[in-house]
Order: sequence, then C-alpha cells, then structure tokens
Amino acid sequence: MYETMLLARMIDERMWLLNRAGKIPFVISCQGQEAAQVGAATALNTEKDYILPYYRDMGVVLTFGMTAKELMLSGFAKAEDPNSGGRQMPGHFGKKKNRIVTGSSPVTTQVPHAVGFGLAAKMKKEDFVAFTTFGEGSSNQGDFHEGINFASVHDLPVIFMCENNKYAISVPIEKQLRCEKVSDRAIGYGIHGETVDGNDPLAVYAAISKARDRALKGEGPSLIETVSYRLTPHSSDDDDSTYRAKEEVEEAKKVDSIVTFGSYLKSAGILTEEMDNKIRSEIRKEIDEATDYAENAPYADAESALKYVYGEE
Repeated sequence: MYETMLLARMIDERMWLLNRAGKIPFVISCQGQEAAQVGAATALNTEKDYILPYYRDMGVVLTFGMTAKELMLSGFAKAEDPNSGGRQMPGHFGKKKNRIVTGSSPVTTQVPHAVGFGLAAKMKKEDFVAFTTFGEGSSNQGDFHEGINFASVHDLPVIFMCENNKYAISVPIEKQLRCEKVSDRAIGYGIHGETVDGNDPLAVYAAISKARDRALKGEGPSLIETVSYRLTPHSSDDDDSTYRAKEEVEEAKKVDSIVTFGSYLKSAGILTEEMDNKIRSEIRKEIDEATDYAENAPYADAESALKYVYGEE
C-alpha cells in the first residue's frame, strides 16, 4: 500500500513539473488523498469488482493495474493512452480489461453508472461489487441522491466513497453542507454510513472491506466518507491562494499520509530508511522511463478524430 501511495504521489509531482515546463497541458492532483484511494482499492477484488473512479483517483487505478507509463501517455495525450487514446484530459480513467469504467467530465455522473453495475450484479446473480468515488462537493449533486436512493431501495452491491478533501474547488466544506458529515446523509436512505480518517489507509481498508462483505451478503450499499485534505490547487489552472491561506495548507502537510504512514511502518519495524530510499529510487526510475516513453510516443492520426462519433459500416 505504501509503495502504491508513493507511486501515485511521485507520478503526480512529476506531472506538475511537466505542466510547468509546458510539456503537458493539465494536471488534476491526487496529493493528500492517496491513503484513502489505495486503502479502499486494496480492500476490493481486483479480479471481479468494477470501479468507477473520479478524476483524482490515481491511487485507485494504480491498485487496479494501471501503470505509470499509461498515466503518462494520458498526460501527454498520446495515441497509446488506454483511457481515451489521447482524446480526454487526464483524470478520465478507463481501462476495460481492468474493469475501470470510463468517466465523464460533469462531476458525479459516475454514481448512477455505478448503481447500474450494481443492478447488473443483482440481476445476473454475480458476486461482484461496484465501487465509486466522488468529492464532497459531488454529494450535493442530483446524480448522487438519485443514484444512492435507487441503490438503497433495491439493496444493490454498491460502495459509495466520498473523498472529502474540504474544498469543492474554492468552496469550503462549511459552505456546502448543513449536516456535520457527508456520511450523515446515509440515514436518509436507510443504509450504513461511516466517516473514517482519510489519512489512515488501514482504517479505510477496514471500512471498505466491511462494506464489501455487507454488499455481497445482500445487505445493500454503504456510504463511506474519508476525510483528508487537498494539498494542491484544484488543478493546474487554479490559484488556491485566492480562497485559502498558505498556513492552512502547511498545517495539513503535517498529517500528510505519505509521512504519517511511512512513520508508522518504520515504528512498527516493517520499513527501514534504507528500504524507503530503495523504493523511492526504483519508483523514480520507473517514472523517468514512463515519461521518456510517453513524451516520444506518437500522437493519434488526425483522421482518427471522427472515430467513435458516427456509426461505422
């Protein structure tokens, strides 16, 4: 889990450098949310379950088999990008053979789609769950309420995970919700709701494991809220200094999961400084190779722009 969290963080950091160097057009970051993403995805069955991630979920898709090279191909918008063939901005994850269901640009549309997968599981009597994620801002959208209501009424095997990072772009949590927690909304749908520390991957793992067990037993969906903090601006096009203080961000870095989970593993005798340095060195090499490959890979042919737009004979 720690290695995958580090891989997500270091890919993300490299993408910011590439963006600032004018080499890739856009970054939407996972920094600060890796523990929730990797903890949750590790609790799922990567051979059976379907995931419908939202745009920050690099840790989720890496756990489900996406590679640094594939993510870089997406960042550079190259023809080999498995997500969209270079047609979508980064964060529109999709890879059929890994059961990563492609997402759309409007936020929260993945929620009712996940409910459709849950309905399919029930109708086909197959033992998989649909797992979907979204930010706390998305929990105010109609798609969230319609999706979670349908899943609740029909006891569908769906796990709804809200990655509460405190800001819906520039709108702080206290201006988004009247209730204290996003998970409080579960009671209105008669399902299990729970809030966990999004900086603790083991706590998230435990919560999602139990939610998956309940779903497979026919006990219906769960709403799990992970609370962390978005360490970067909303995207590479955002200036977060206009709506939050630098001191607030610095304070959040003190409980950054990369630091706290690494410290925990060292104190438990699982990770040493030497091992940590070796892991980081190997990841850096993998990212270097992925960056070089993606930068030099060909773009899609212009003639392919009309593919998948009109029906073909």
